[in-house]
Amino acid sequence: MSSKVIVAGVGMVPFAKPGASAPYNEMGAAAGRLALEDAGIDYADVQQAYAGYVYGDSTAGQLAIYPLGLTGIPIVNVNNNCSTGSTALFLARQAIESGAVDCVLALGFEQMRPGALGSIFEDRPSPFDMFDKATEELVDAKEIPLALRYFGGAGLAHMNKYGTKLETFAKVRAKASRHAVNNPLAIFRKEVTTEEVMASPAVWQGVMTRLMACPPTCGAAAAILVSEDFARRKGLRTDVRIVAQAMTTDTPSTFENRDMMKVVGYDMSKAAAQQVYEKAGVGPDEIGVVELHDCFAQNELITYEALGLCAEGGAEDFIDRGDNTYGGRVVTNPSGGLLSKGHPLGATGLAQCYELTRQLRGTAGGTQVDDATHALQHNLGLGGACVVTMYARN
Repeated sequence: MSSKVIVAGVGMVPFAKPGASAPYNEMGAAAGRLALEDAGIDYADVQQAYAGYVYGDSTAGQLAIYPLGLTGIPIVNVNNNCSTGSTALFLARQAIESGAVDCVLALGFEQMRPGALGSIFEDRPSPFDMFDKATEELVDAKEIPLALRYFGGAGLAHMNKYGTKLETFAKVRAKASRHAVNNPLAIFRKEVTTEEVMASPAVWQGVMTRLMACPPTCGAAAAILVSEDFARRKGLRTDVRIVAQAMTTDTPSTFENRDMMKVVGYDMSKAAAQQVYEKAGVGPDEIGVVELHDCFAQNELITYEALGLCAEGGAEDFIDRGDNTYGGRVVTNPSGGLLSKGHPLGATGLAQCYELTRQLRGTAGGTQVDDATHALQHNLGLGGACVVTMYARN
């Protein structure tokens, strides 16, 4: 017997630039307290916890969670690159759905340094060796930082295959800024125009400008997942539940198809989405709101197609029609996404959960999407893992 998984509480602290935030443990504890308060339970009710972070020492999760209580429960530390937060959520959901426990805390946090992402351990094989090899064969831009080379290369592949214009990626970034204006927790709340995005400094001439990349960010977010029976016994809200979830990792197509879109996880995203749609019995046409992994404007565009929000090759028309924003077919990243809200790696997946839970409750304030009954979350980590989650309003 599987239990229905209820999102009983969510919490999130405002995202900040590196050097401007509290330490990771304080941010994590604060987000955890907010989620407990939102759920209306005490930490003593929590039976397991999953703590996600990328840049931190082992058992950093304990340091963030111990201020909530020293109850001796299992605390599992999770690291799955940029999909870390949703991986913690995935494990928490499994624990509830299996009937192993009735109440779980999923927590994500990150205290980042300024600048581009890079390896910490230089004296051993990199988990990106296979990705680097595939990229070097497809992209002649060794002077470009690694992450930009990956996702800029994917955007360039889409441009070459479908004739997509650089301006179209700028429209994605401008849309993100318009949404973030209404999100008090976002790191960047200033609206920028398509023209301003195009005029920002080129980080890869003809392929990407600086404003098309998300900023390094510090922050934390959390969710309390419970079984339906637990929620009823405790008198908790049951208005939002996880109806389907899938995690995928790389297949041979990532490296063998000679396509940078696949190197950065297109097939992982597509497979995870298909699994979720099939399990939920709900297709992309029934989704009203999406939080997807827009680490670069280029990745948001190709993810529209991977998730089936539009046809392959149809993303430019989808954007030009305004189908990705309010008044269109599906509102994508109402929070401002990673591009404007920020991307603290371990917290991102749970910040997406925070936004979508509030959307389905109807309590999202200035970012509220009207009449959404289903919400989709997409969180991608190169190396690689992709988690797609569908939420429904009860």
